[in-house]
This record gives sequence, C-alpha cells and structure tokens, in this order.
Amino acid sequence: MSALALHGLQVHAGDRRLLGPVDLALPAGECLGLVGESGSGKSLTIAALLGLLPPGLRARGELALDGRRIALGSPSHHALRGRVLAWVPQDPQSALHPLRTVGAQLEESLRQLRGLDRVGARREALSLFDRLQLPDPPRLLDRHPHRLSGGQRQRVLLALALAGNPRVLLADEPTSALDPRLAAEALALFDTLREQLGVSVLLVSHDLPLVARHAGLLAILRRGDVVEQGTSADIFSAPGHDYTRQLLAADRLPALVPQAPGPRLVRFDAVQVRYPGQPAPAVAGISLDLHRGECLALVGESGSGKSSLGRALLRLLRNGVGGRIHFDGEDLLAAGRVRLRALRRRIGVVFQDPYASLDPRMRVRDLVAEPLRIHGLDPAGGRPAKVASLLQDVGLDAALADRYPHQLSGGQRQRVAIARALATDPELLVCDEAVSALDAQHRAGVLALLSRLKRERGLAVLFITHDWPAARSLADRCAMLADGRLEAVGATVQVLGGSLAAD
Repeated sequence: MSALALHGLQVHAGDRRLLGPVDLALPAGECLGLVGESGSGKSLTIAALLGLLPPGLRARGELALDGRRIALGSPSHHALRGRVLAWVPQDPQSALHPLRTVGAQLEESLRQLRGLDRVGARREALSLFDRLQLPDPPRLLDRHPHRLSGGQRQRVLLALALAGNPRVLLADEPTSALDPRLAAEALALFDTLREQLGVSVLLVSHDLPLVARHAGLLAILRRGDVVEQGTSADIFSAPGHDYTRQLLAADRLPALVPQAPGPRLVRFDAVQVRYPGQPAPAVAGISLDLHRGECLALVGESGSGKSSLGRALLRLLRNGVGGRIHFDGEDLLAAGRVRLRALRRRIGVVFQDPYASLDPRMRVRDLVAEPLRIHGLDPAGGRPAKVASLLQDVGLDAALADRYPHQLSGGQRQRVAIARALATDPELLVCDEAVSALDAQHRAGVLALLSRLKRERGLAVLFITHDWPAARSLADRCAMLADGRLEAVGATVQVLGGSLAAD
C-alpha cells in the first residue's frame, strides 16, 4: 500500500515546461530514490510536493492520500506540510537559524505542529534527540548550530522534520556535505526510522550507487522527465535507458596518470591550529611538503583538521596558528600585509560550494576578472581577452561570460570558480572539497579538468577532500589526518589503496 502517490506533476514557468509529467508511488515504510544530475528536476520535485515553488513557477497535478485526491497548490495540500510531508534540507548550516539554540528551534516546531506546552515540547525534544542518537541531549539542546558538528546538525534537521509526526520524509541531498562515514550513518538512521516509525522516505541524490544501497525503488530523472523507474536491483542489473547507464559509468573515475614532481613549493613545519575555547588543537604539529606539478590530497573525516590546515595556509585564520608555512622559501605566517598580498597572487583557491563563493550579483566575466582587478593586473590583449581564454581553458563557451551564476549548472559554476582561481596564473591551487557538491558526471569532468591543468601548467595542487575515489584519481600523494594529527603520508595508492570503486 502506498503512503502517498503523486500523479501528473508538472511545473511550468510561463508557457515553458520545466518538469513532468511525473508519477511516483511511495509505499509505507519504504525508500524511493530520486536520482539525476544537476538540473534534472530533483529539487524542483521536492519544492512542488511541499508547495514551496519559487515565484513565477506553478505546479499542477495531484496527490493520492488515504483514498483522497488532493490538488497541488490547494489549501488541503498546504495543510500537509510538516504534518504529513516533512522536509530534510540539504544544507543544515543554512537551514538552521544561527542566532537561536537548536533546542529553541525544535521546541518552537513541536509547539506549533503538536500544540504542546513549553514543558511538553522540552520533554519531546529530549526524546527526539535521544532517538536520533545525539550525545547528551540536555546540553546539546542549549547549543547554537555553529557549536555542533556537521553530522550533528544534520540530525537536528531530521529532528525538526520529525516534529510533526510525518508519514513521508522528503530528504534533499542529505549526505552531500558529509564524509563517507557520516553519510553512511545518516542513511542508516533513515533506515532505522523507516523500520521503527513506518515513515516513507523520498531520498533525492545525484549519487546513484549510494542511494541504491538504501532505496528499494528508484526513479531516474533527466531534464525534467522520468526516464526509468523500478526496483534498485532491476535497474542495476539491467539499466534500460542510456542515461541510467551514463550515471552508472560516471561513478567509475579514470586512473591517475603519474607525473614526476618538481622542486618543493610548500612546506608545513610543525603547524598547529587552535580555536578559542576548544580543549584540543584542530591541527597538532603537522609537517608536510608539496612540490610543483604535484597533487597532495588531505583526506580525513569531518573534524580531522584538513580544512583548518588549508585555512592556515591561506592565512584565513587570524589567531591560533603556530609553526611555520613556507611558500617558495618564504614564511607565509610571518609576511606583512603588503607582502602577503603579493604572495596570495600566486595562490588560487576553489571552495566547496560555487553557488556560495560566486557573487550572485556579478556576471561571469566580472567574476573571472575580479582577481585581475584586485591585483591591478592588465594582461596582454586586455582583461576581456584573458577572461575568454580562461573560460576556454576550463571547458566553457565564452558566450557564458554574460550570464549570472544562477543561470549555470553546478558543474559550470565550479568551472567558473576554477577559471577565477587561475586568473593570476598561480603556482599553487588549493581545492577545498571542490567536487563534493557535484553530481557524478560533473565530478568526473572537474577532476579531469584539474588533472589536465596540473599537468599543463605545472601547478601544485592541495586537494582537501573526504572523497577517497576522487583523491585516488587525482592525487600523486596523500596525507591522512585524524583528530588534527597526521596518521599517514605517502603515495596515494599506498595510503588509500588502488581501487577507484565508491567507498
């Protein structure tokens, strides 16, 4: 029996169809995986189900629930939100109010959705935190989101979703920002909730192999159309559509092409990072070398210290950094403001989320040219010619220069971020989880691009990641971090093993 069925969902912007028609059935206590690349319509489906489409978009279709037919957009549909249909957003850092404790946010939802008084809401909040295996619930409820780990914030979002005793959880890329261990734990928790509470889960993701380990049913979306539906076992054993076969093939990354490294460019010498109020250092005495033309991967779970080490290198931490970081023989940590500016010109940075790191008010041409303006550089042929050359170098059409970030796909945005990082012809490229937010096809494309740029430009690349297959595909050497300490360093094949299968 279906807990919920969706019939004939279509989403239009004016006369243009963006999605559908989509028909989905969510059996009680089961997990349906909705899979597709960026722009396929996955998140649009979630927004339509919740009645939260952006202005200018309209949905039509209906839901079947307990023998009733409910038109999308009707008052009866909106009444389902929070009580029958509950949303688990992708990014807990953005979804949680930064100035309120997580307990205050959860208790407010419990009072609103269940009509509980303050004492009852507090009691139920403690029970939800305990059910979701959050440590020391009384203490954790009184913390603000920034004082929780990424995995804990994700569980808080799940507690908020469960506040109204829903029958269906709509999970939109719930593991995209988590390392493999936390992602596996989060999905195992969804499995437990399905078993214990009988809730259904619509699991939206671009990671087909990961979803298939937890979803008994799959629906494959491509450009707004469902191209294939069935059981996970059937689709994996005999995919019926070319696009499904492409998704499966995209997860198999190319093998690393070995390259002899050049002279040493970066030296971490007993580097320490300590944050205010924390009992233990985030980074504890790490020493590492990075050579020209080499990619060094920093791998480890969330909280291992890898991003803190990268921030120390970029001088993004004002206090609490000890030791020395030599860049081409010069101590970055001792450099004054004027000298630091000159050194930063030789370092490019690619952050995790291009949608957050690219100014939404600027066109692509201005975003890519921004480092040239900041450093007062006027390349031969002028800045427009340099921008066009950079876009071409990262595999983008120069015609995209007039677009804004929201008009690009996730993979295109990340390529724009790489083009911007290359604008000053850097010698070092720092990539902080640069492919973790991308679907399998865009991830493979960006990794191939980084490999080519490293080879052609002789770049040194510091690749910060929790994605082991990506590290094996790109990195010559690997440094494994745990609890701020260096656990192992050496050839990637020795530290991580040689298989490129998904971990």
